Amino acid sequence: MTSLALLEAAARPAGPTWLRLFRIALRDLRGGVKRLLVLVLSVTLGVAAITAVGALTDALEAGFERQGRQLLGGDLDISRIHERVPMAVAAVLAAKGRTGEVATLRAMVRNPQGRDGAGQALVELKAVDGAYPLLGEVMLADGRPLQQVIEGGARAVVDPLLLERLGLEVGDRVLLGEVEVELAATLVSEPDKLSGQASYGPRLLISLATLGRSGLAGAGSLVRWHQRLLLPRGENLDALELQAIGTGLRKSFPAAGLNVADRREPVPGARQAVERFSQFLTLVGLTSLLIGGLGIANAVTAYLDRKRKVIATMRALGATSSDVLKIYAIETSLLVLPGIAAGLAIGLGVPSLIGASLGAALPIGLEPRIGIGTVLLGITYGLLVAALFVLWPLGRIEEVRGAVLFRDELAGESRLPRWPYLAATIAALALLVGVALATSSDHRLTLYVIAGVGGVLALFLGLGWSLQRLAGAVPRPRRAELAIALRNIAGPGSLARLTSLSLGLGLGILVTVALVDRSLMSELGSGLQGKAPSYYLLDIGRRQIDELSRRIAAEAPGSRLSTAPMLRGRLVALDGRPVEEIEAPEEAQWVLRGDRGLTFAADPPTGSTIVAGAWWAPDHAGEPLVSFDAELAGQLGLEVGSTLVVNVLGRNVTARIANLRTVEWEELAINFVMIFSPNTLAAAPYNFLATLTYDTPPTVAAEGRLMQGLVNAFPNVTAIRVKDAIEAVNGIIERVLMAIRLASGVTLLAGAIVLAGALATAEQRRTYQAVVLRVLGAQRRQILLSHLAEYALIASAVAFAAITVGTAAAYAITSWVMDVGFVFDWRAVAQSLALALALMLIFGLRGTSRVLKARPMSHLENE
Repeated sequence: MTSLALLEAAARPAGPTWLRLFRIALRDLRGGVKRLLVLVLSVTLGVAAITAVGALTDALEAGFERQGRQLLGGDLDISRIHERVPMAVAAVLAAKGRTGEVATLRAMVRNPQGRDGAGQALVELKAVDGAYPLLGEVMLADGRPLQQVIEGGARAVVDPLLLERLGLEVGDRVLLGEVEVELAATLVSEPDKLSGQASYGPRLLISLATLGRSGLAGAGSLVRWHQRLLLPRGENLDALELQAIGTGLRKSFPAAGLNVADRREPVPGARQAVERFSQFLTLVGLTSLLIGGLGIANAVTAYLDRKRKVIATMRALGATSSDVLKIYAIETSLLVLPGIAAGLAIGLGVPSLIGASLGAALPIGLEPRIGIGTVLLGITYGLLVAALFVLWPLGRIEEVRGAVLFRDELAGESRLPRWPYLAATIAALALLVGVALATSSDHRLTLYVIAGVGGVLALFLGLGWSLQRLAGAVPRPRRAELAIALRNIAGPGSLARLTSLSLGLGLGILVTVALVDRSLMSELGSGLQGKAPSYYLLDIGRRQIDELSRRIAAEAPGSRLSTAPMLRGRLVALDGRPVEEIEAPEEAQWVLRGDRGLTFAADPPTGSTIVAGAWWAPDHAGEPLVSFDAELAGQLGLEVGSTLVVNVLGRNVTARIANLRTVEWEELAINFVMIFSPNTLAAAPYNFLATLTYDTPPTVAAEGRLMQGLVNAFPNVTAIRVKDAIEAVNGIIERVLMAIRLASGVTLLAGAIVLAGALATAEQRRTYQAVVLRVLGAQRRQILLSHLAEYALIASAVAFAAITVGTAAAYAITSWVMDVGFVFDWRAVAQSLALALALMLIFGLRGTSRVLKARPMSHLENE
């Protein structure tokens, strides 16, 4: 904007002061939008990341709300382990609406023609009554109704994966427990698939009558029995009415040991898992927005530097400092607000995009909706981060006179803004932290992340400052290109600090994720499999355990069998307080929800160390005693002498904690949170759990023959291969880490935008420098090499620091949080170094090419 145009705009009557200032801001902004593009992109990307996470969470919650009845199989699901839901409870439910009964368990199926273990497989078995499903439809490949296929005979509907594993076809027969079952049809989909336990095998659907004939549901078997209720006006019932029905059942049948779920959360723990993951991704999005804030500050600073003459002219024409501030605040707002709007539009569109591209692969349909909270959170974060990084550069010029600005341009002075702007900046930061804490369910995690991000940013800021000082202290090299590179790094317009801040954190996060991934895969792979047993054997009958032990000793002499009695029960109260009223830390809440494995023992188990109290005598016959995991006890406020009530098979059992013990869970040996004295549970119907461990790994054929023989001899026993279970866990972890990598990529993308803006800002200075060097006889090749050397030195230093920080963070996470062995991966190091160099060279050489094309005469004339 020229001085003449400014004078004309300021002198012309233009109505109210704000309107006049707005018109001046619009005219001043002409031609300057391109220079502030980094500001717009930084705000857009950060707000889009935060909004996308919130929108996905909203879409998942809406999906649960809309599809909750179908996913659960009704409005309420009342379940119990080992034994059927009492008839009295079923009668109460039947009086309220339509009911249906379902049983779920894991079992082995056998192909009578299979050999060497190829004829057996673990399945997720579901047995249903004639009312199933209360909602939705079971889709079979041949289009027949489910009940028509399974009623009246020993027939099953099977997941096609099982046919593939056993080499069977529809119409073939398999052994399930003590009954031979015809595989009558293949399953396409079931409406309530997600409501069950984690899946370790393909689905097999049978009738309850077939389950009864199989012998798999005997006393002590790990069968979960469900009674489902579909209310006549269930869709219109609110959360409080549903909760009241469940609460009433628990009060009416306090000793029944009922687990109650309703359609608000059809998948156990899903809402909490979604909430935690969305919280983490929101913090990652906030991190990318903070990195983008560096680009905002740099863009605004560079823009105002270019406007010094215009600002001086405004002051000379009588504009007050307040007017100047308002004009540039308006200009900044005119770019920040569209950036926020664009970020909101992109973020809110992510659920629809994912639903359209991955809808068939998702376990639950997304229901995109515009959540007011999500929109407000995106706007709030965008405005606060913009204020945090814009107030500082605006404050530096607000009280400066025109003559000082001209002198600043020559002298390059650096001043702090006045205290009101410092106070406003600090207030914006405090509000940002406050909003993050207010919207977080885990304040400690949020504080750790904020403190960590702040500390790492300070570390990389120090790295940039150190690079500048070091480059200035290094003796001048003989090679001119390297001398110019070092001078650029040490000079006032150095890219060192901004590059360190923009790329360092993103690269550090990627290194951390890569090394945590490598450590987990190593632990779950060769590390854990080397310590873990080979098989878990479930539901071994009390009369079968001796024969099974003799058979394994004879047929697998290089193996060890460890056994323990096992049944399941649910914690009801701790020290007289119902578990529903206990506000436990998040890491301990799992033990209060649902059923837990229980056992009894005369002696302490292997892998445990008593740290408080004492073990009971082998012949203890007094009050019921229990040994409790020491870490969980500390989290729940329990100690030696505390009491707990556990519901076992519909009976409440009260026991006193006799001792606390540490448990080596990572060895995957048989162990339990609660181990009771034998006199407490020995009279209850129970089965045995066993682990089979090979000292010397057998051949695949020998292992298969042993398992085939065991399952044939003991058809009710379920064998779970530990390697298969670990691979299933690997798949889950891989998907989680992939999501984290994508979120980390947003942080790195924000850094790349900041880097591009920094290089664009430095282009004018570099152009003038290149012109002078060319006039003095430098060749284009020498200028190019000097730039390449500068980029390579900065990128290498930043990558090295990111690798160091990422390695330290990964070590802390794996060793102190996850308690697994740390594994260093050179591939992560090489990838980080290559990525840093690539980003610097891509953005740097783009600017360098324009610098080299500059005509010396035109620039010298302008100077």
